Amino acid sequence: MFFLIGKAAVTAQANASATLDFDIRLKSRARIQLDDGREAGLALERGGDLLSDDSGELVVRIQSAPELVSIVLCGDAHKLVVACYHLGNRHVPLQIEPGRVAYLHDHVLDEMLIGLGLIVGREQAPFEPVSGAYETASHHSHPHHSH
Repeated sequence: MFFLIGKAAVTAQANASATLDFDIRLKSRARIQLDDGREAGLALERGGDLLSDDSGELVVRIQSAPELVSIVLCGDAHKLVVACYHLGNRHVPLQIEPGRVAYLHDHVLDEMLIGLGLIVGREQAPFEPVSGAYETASHHSHPHHSH
């Protein structure tokens, strides 16, 4: 069975889930597989983690799949800001937390940050980058740049 799903009402309770990597979660149209094996099609606006079919009977929670991410841990706030500056200048989506920055693994970016004196590690983890300012502003949109 194939479902076409889009944004769900905020009050809905999920009765299915789909664990998706970051690239798929960015798309507004995609063919996906629910965690229970059923196939579904996404047709949605960007953002949100609850989706439903037209009937409202199927409510799907979108979850972040573990992916290979590069992790920069640093107690020096200035070095971490410099790292974020250089990564942001390359339009790299970043997961920014106190003392830590993560991005989808890229050995070229790893080498650049190591060259700046930072220590870069890798791990399999869900990737939840910070939303861009244009994504949170309801009156303005900005296209996603893929690199």
